[in-house]
Amino acid sequence: MIVLASASATRRDMLLRAGVPIETAPAMIDEAGMKESAKADRLKAGELALMLAETKASRMSARRPEALVIGADQVLDCEGEWFDKPRDVAQAGVHIHRLRGRSHRLETAVVCMRGGAVIWHHAEAPRLSMRAVSDAFIADYLASEGEALLGSVGAYRLEGLGIQLFDRIEGDFFTILGLPLLPLLGFLRQAGEIQP
Repeated sequence: MIVLASASATRRDMLLRAGVPIETAPAMIDEAGMKESAKADRLKAGELALMLAETKASRMSARRPEALVIGADQVLDCEGEWFDKPRDVAQAGVHIHRLRGRSHRLETAVVCMRGGAVIWHHAEAPRLSMRAVSDAFIADYLASEGEALLGSVGAYRLEGLGIQLFDRIEGDFFTILGLPLLPLLGFLRQAGEIQP
């Protein structure tokens, strides 16, 4: 049995569409508190993403020791500033205004555990460069996408109109969506969890 310790519909759908039989059981952790602690300890965004992914996996692995548990997380780092998911459409607009004309990294980590022990982990950091979009474009974008943007740390969805915000993307598409899918599938095949 494979358990995804995440509330992310995008991660769940990626795995299901790839033919991976999973149960979804979100692990409730204090992400805000962990981020504040990480900042105080001067951790890098990639270290935080790995810590969050491992904490999620660990919390669920304690409840389901027989299962292979997948924990994943992502931190948007723009020149040392970390972004959270916007709480409303107005804050999504603030995010887009702060990101426009700049590059940022999506520090993304995935951890697999069984019986409370880490058996595999992987991290990637795609780099995205947002073009200097106009205020009018941003207003139209927010009106068009609305609350769908609230599930994305950068307030954009590349699988839709959000792709027009960018002029350069370096990295794997699935990783940008929140899960390094190809390396994870490779591990699941190697571990005998899915067909080789």
